[in-house]
Amino acid sequence: MIPELEKATVHMKNPEHVQRVISALRKEGTDKLQVISDFDMTLSRFGFNGRRCPTSHNILDNSRIISEEGRKKLQDLLHYYYPIEIDPNRTMEEKRPLMVEWWTKAHDLLVEQKILKSDIAKIVRESEVMLRDGANTFFDQLHQHNIPLFIFSAGVGDVLEEVLRQAEVFHPNINVVSNYMDFDDKGVLRRFKGPLIHTYNKNNTVLEKTEHFQLLSSRTNIILLGDSLGDLSMADGVPNVENVLRVGFLNDKVEERRGKYRDAYDIVLEKDETLDVVNGILCYILEP
Repeated sequence: MIPELEKATVHMKNPEHVQRVISALRKEGTDKLQVISDFDMTLSRFGFNGRRCPTSHNILDNSRIISEEGRKKLQDLLHYYYPIEIDPNRTMEEKRPLMVEWWTKAHDLLVEQKILKSDIAKIVRESEVMLRDGANTFFDQLHQHNIPLFIFSAGVGDVLEEVLRQAEVFHPNINVVSNYMDFDDKGVLRRFKGPLIHTYNKNNTVLEKTEHFQLLSSRTNIILLGDSLGDLSMADGVPNVENVLRVGFLNDKVEERRGKYRDAYDIVLEKDETLDVVNGILCYILEP
């Protein structure tokens, strides 16, 4: 049905269920479909030529506008909290307060750096961020068929939008909920707007102030894309969901996390830096 599902990177616990959901998505048509996706390490690449690619936070952390001392403090936070974030043996309940701690400390450090709004485009241009291979096809297919793409990110919204803008894929069908910067009259970062979004609270609690899903109440079929178990709750705010296809990118610590990902996601893509599988599914669903 979809040749991309034969790729060696593809793992499915229940292929029959996957076929059923994809068939339902195709049968019910584009008017009922929306895509809900994480950004960092889902739409953007995890690595390239053996090197890690930056997240939207890392783009700032690694940039020339951050002082040496600030960079070291941000690195220390990463080394302390990242292993906790991806530890398969800790519960979400244990992780949540620690993620709030990490994000809050990181944001406070970024505010100390007096980042200028006018610098963001240059910072992104000079970074090593890359969208996954096939990203243009992905964004263009959704745009051409007027399928809403909701990007729900625990990264930095201003940076993420600039990445999309520079890649020329920031189409009008895209809506982003993320951590946005608040600049003063002189364009200097003074704080981050609330509510704080981290890896494990991407759910209704931070969406209460947006009417996004209510406005799309007829879009009851969902393709959900993520790279963390915390991304699975991104569609919780959608009313009257009929069919959800969950596609998870397993980028790191594959052996340890494989079991949990296969239990949680319908399709798991192991160390796959492309959007080929997602594009193959979309192509099949959108065929006239």
